[in-house]
Amino acid sequence: MFLQETKTGHLVEILDLKALFDPFQEQVTGRYNIGEELPEPEPFTKAGLGFPSGEALPRCWLDPHYRD
Repeated sequence: MFLQETKTGHLVEILDLKALFDPFQEQVTGRYNIGEELPEPEPFTKAGLGFPSGEALPRCWLDPHYRD
């Protein structure tokens, strides 16, 4: 799955979807989708990511207390 880094606008390939959907995880493992060579995976803060369409991530992916 590709998400967009909100600060830079760069696409990030998310490598750990389970962590993305888990509201108790604040970071996910991914890598930038820039250039021809694949860069090394690195941690990304979920709060700094969004969908390429400009929409924010669902609250249930970010906040463990989203039902409160």
